[in-house]
Amino acid sequence: MLPEQKSPQIWATVLFFVLILYSAVQAVEPVVHIIPVSGTVEPGMAAYLKRVVSSFEKDDNAVLVFAMDTFGGRVDAAFDIVETICSVPKERTIAYVEKRAISAGALIALSAGTLVMKENTLIGDCAPIIQTSEGIQEVGEKHQTVLRAQFRTLAKRNNYSEVLAESMVSKSMEVYKITRGEHSEYMDKTTWQELSEKEKKKITRKTTVVSEGELLTMDDKEAVELGFSRQSVESLDQALEVLGYGAAEKIEVSENWSETFVRWIQPLLPILMIIGIGAVYTEVKAPGFGIPGIIGIICLGLVFFNQYLVGLADYTEILVFVIGFLLLGMEMFVLPGFGIAGVTAIIVLAAGLVLSFQNFVLPDPSLPWQGELMIKNLGLVLGSALGALLVSMSAVRFALPRLSKVINGPYLEATLQDSRAESSEALGICAGDEGVALTTLRPSGKVSIKDRKIDAVTQGDFIDPGTSVRVARVTAGHVIVETIMEKREK
Repeated sequence: MLPEQKSPQIWATVLFFVLILYSAVQAVEPVVHIIPVSGTVEPGMAAYLKRVVSSFEKDDNAVLVFAMDTFGGRVDAAFDIVETICSVPKERTIAYVEKRAISAGALIALSAGTLVMKENTLIGDCAPIIQTSEGIQEVGEKHQTVLRAQFRTLAKRNNYSEVLAESMVSKSMEVYKITRGEHSEYMDKTTWQELSEKEKKKITRKTTVVSEGELLTMDDKEAVELGFSRQSVESLDQALEVLGYGAAEKIEVSENWSETFVRWIQPLLPILMIIGIGAVYTEVKAPGFGIPGIIGIICLGLVFFNQYLVGLADYTEILVFVIGFLLLGMEMFVLPGFGIAGVTAIIVLAAGLVLSFQNFVLPDPSLPWQGELMIKNLGLVLGSALGALLVSMSAVRFALPRLSKVINGPYLEATLQDSRAESSEALGICAGDEGVALTTLRPSGKVSIKDRKIDAVTQGDFIDPGTSVRVARVTAGHVIVETIMEKREK
């Protein structure tokens, strides 16, 4: 009887362990998260990818697929994205070139552990460029050195040819495919020239892959041939099938509202700064606190809030902004006129804006684009301030006076256009008043009438000083006098 009583307990135990094993098997099933990387590479994209990737960083079952469609963008943002992707084990990251991965996009694509390209897509051409007065130009060796080092690092990480990866950056490189028997490798022109004649004789074939003056840009088939892409595919589903994730659960990741807001408002930041700085300047020049001050705070707040969301502005910038607005409030409500507090407030707010556009305080000499970015940010803020000043002055000079034609209200319409300070009412002089010539009238001069020194003219005669005169008439602001003797003789 005892074995029969224990039988249900044994089966229950077995079932319990089976359920545990089944749950464990289910838990290790990978989940594919498809993350779009499209549009311009800028701080907003870097913040979005950092948020998404960090949420899966400790999830060993999460496979991250970066769907690439970008012409590139800012180098600093691309470096931040590369650092974010490399924080995840390379076995769990896949770059799928959906349309193109050009310039900074190529750098991002090569940071993933595996690269797969859709048919008729492109990758490469990562030469750093800058906008100058003469148009777009390629930057110098100082920038290229840093980029080449980053490409070499990613090539070592993912077993790509370092020489080919570098040739995406520098046009001065010429790359050959060298064959020794059954072994092939890629070699740049400098290395080739350093080979001894004995070593060159062992080479059975030499083919130019990248000519000097060109940048390596590959289509999907060339990327497979040169060892970058795993395979050319027709769709993302086929790519996942090739990589062994065909049956895995697929989840598409999208931006949240704040990231969408950041990407939308980014091009409008210069306009918001012009309006904001102009409104603050108008508020400082006007008594009290009104609508311009509110508009200025809202616009500058939007600029700062945008930079805070993308991770460029932090508590340091918040403190700088608060100090600037406190000084501004002190200037408006406490101190009379516009003095040291007002000037300091403007300088502090400008410094806060500059810092909010970059993720560093002082540029790092080893990252040459940081210095250029700081100069660009200074120019942006100072240019916006100058534009705001011109807009404010124009508004006060031209726009506000015309509001009276649009807005109803009591206005004073009388003007002093035809008034004259020399009129008889203003002078208190009238015909018949007598006085004495103070200077020679030839025919104009000075006379004293009612103990007042007045400019007067005669009717053509000369009158000597000390001669008694009488006002003949006052017309159009002119006092015409004559000698009293002359009048009596008449």
